[in-house]
Amino acid sequence: MSNNRRAVFLDHTSLDLGDLDLSALRNSFSDLQLCVQTTPDQVIERLQGAHVAISNKIMLDAQTLAACPELKLILIAATGTNNVDLDAARAHGITVSNCQGYGTPSVAQHTIMLLLALATRLSDYQKAVGEGRWQQAKQFCLLDFPIVELEGKTLGLLGHGELGGAVARLAEAFGMRVLLGQLPGRPARADRLPLDELLPQIDALTLHCPLNEHTRNFIGTRELALMKPGAFVVNTARGGLIDEQALADALRSGHLGGAATDVLSVEPPTASNPLLAGDIPRLIVTPHNAWGSREARQRIVGQLTENAQGFFSGTALRVVS
Repeated sequence: MSNNRRAVFLDHTSLDLGDLDLSALRNSFSDLQLCVQTTPDQVIERLQGAHVAISNKIMLDAQTLAACPELKLILIAATGTNNVDLDAARAHGITVSNCQGYGTPSVAQHTIMLLLALATRLSDYQKAVGEGRWQQAKQFCLLDFPIVELEGKTLGLLGHGELGGAVARLAEAFGMRVLLGQLPGRPARADRLPLDELLPQIDALTLHCPLNEHTRNFIGTRELALMKPGAFVVNTARGGLIDEQALADALRSGHLGGAATDVLSVEPPTASNPLLAGDIPRLIVTPHNAWGSREARQRIVGQLTENAQGFFSGTALRVVS
């Protein structure tokens, strides 16, 4: 590769809202082109002559990589690698690096925020005030919706890596007991309970595991029915982990005490998504923004910079292909 280190960030505004410091990243290249967004038919054209492609979610498939002969490095501005054909990258001698662990504080606090909002019925009370119900009350307070204390309750965690561990520590700070569940497709461990044993014991379930052939829709009708009446479900991992229709049904039936999700199976979602129906009680949906604190996004910039500089110095970092 020549000394001309030209890079193209294909979907820059998916990361930077104008509030990040990109100076170190810019200084890693002879030229850095920032694209607000890139449509599929623009990708090949924009990567012509580029040595480095930076992408958050833009697809880089085999056809694209074959049409960009000068490309030597792909920097993924996220952890997930499903937007890059890793086999094709290897075949063309292209190094692929991702970002890791950048969003742990942001996602962990978002997870606990959702759990607290469910336990305190925050959405219902906020709506009631907006409708004037407190103003019309016959006493000083409004207690129309049952409030649950987290202290003394049991939280089930599915996925106990860096993020799951952070959530566990926050939950324990609220006085919760934490149990770990066994993920399908992984070797059994003495400190992990099978789902059928875990679910009936817990008052809340949070998910922090990857989406793969073993975990897709692994929380479905049967699993939700195993949970205690009134239990909570929180998903800040991947939308496809939970059968969305089954979750909607469990909420409508009143079996669950509430659910909250930051992720859906298709994003951006379509109006036909079962969890976007207007009649589902005790459901909170946030728009995949748990990761998006300014601090977390700045950490991504830092890791992109480290990955680029490591590659150019002969010591590639966070290599996934």
